Amino acid sequence: MRPGPWKIARGSLSLEAPLVMGILNLTPDSFSDGGVLGSVSSALRRTEEMMGEGAAILDVGGESTRPGAPSVEADEEIRRVVPTIEAITARFPVPVSVDTRKSRVAQAAIDAGAAIVNDVSGLRFDPEMAGVVAASGTGAVLMHMRGTPADMREHTHYEGAVEEEVALELGQAVNVALRAGIDRSALVLDPGIGFAKSASQSLRLLGHLEPLLALGFPILVGPSRKSFLGELLGVPAEERAVGTAAACVLSFLQGARIFRVHDVGVTFQALQVAAAIQGTQHSEGEVRATT
Repeated sequence: MRPGPWKIARGSLSLEAPLVMGILNLTPDSFSDGGVLGSVSSALRRTEEMMGEGAAILDVGGESTRPGAPSVEADEEIRRVVPTIEAITARFPVPVSVDTRKSRVAQAAIDAGAAIVNDVSGLRFDPEMAGVVAASGTGAVLMHMRGTPADMREHTHYEGAVEEEVALELGQAVNVALRAGIDRSALVLDPGIGFAKSASQSLRLLGHLEPLLALGFPILVGPSRKSFLGELLGVPAEERAVGTAAACVLSFLQGARIFRVHDVGVTFQALQVAAAIQGTQHSEGEVRATT
């Protein structure tokens, strides 16, 4: 069953076809592209490039969440993201997501035009976040993570199958969101590839999305350039675009619908082919069923 439209601020996004979310890291220390976008003008150029490559959403972040990364003060995070969000929303007709776990940053980004809040803590880090999202009517991505970016490598022990425990904990995040008044149709779930997961656990999660899909919400996956690909392929972060696209295609064929990546073009093309093949299979099945 395909999910219905994703409700975001000022509209909705169809999930009938896969959506690519392009990453705009405005941080000096992100794991693969830190410091690349040092100004609003460079962020705007990259936005235009990614839209031309097929990005349907832009995800703007001002705090690195790589393993071991320290926290950034809210004021500094706001200083990094708000001017770029204002500039993108003034110039381009593309929904902007803010990648933050802090309610003050989320509110400032929403005031600047963000239509989606992407919270890597799944509403756990800041108790005010759920209320901000509910009051603003934005879309919300709830990601699974244990601990914080600074210590998440210490939280990779799962008693049972990783996908079952991730689904259970994301279900708890959903309950927090719904109790706060966030609309069900505004919620998207992210299994948090690489966040408090080993390489083998990340691979298993990507191959076993069924328990997450059973929760009844659209799924976003973010395997882009992650270390599990480096361990598997033996290549540096900047050479992991093909591996990223392969992970996204497999996830799409299982039911995921949104794909957060750095390398938009190769992922978009791979997903277009996968969607076309899948559509042909569906069409042929419908023809056979009616003859």
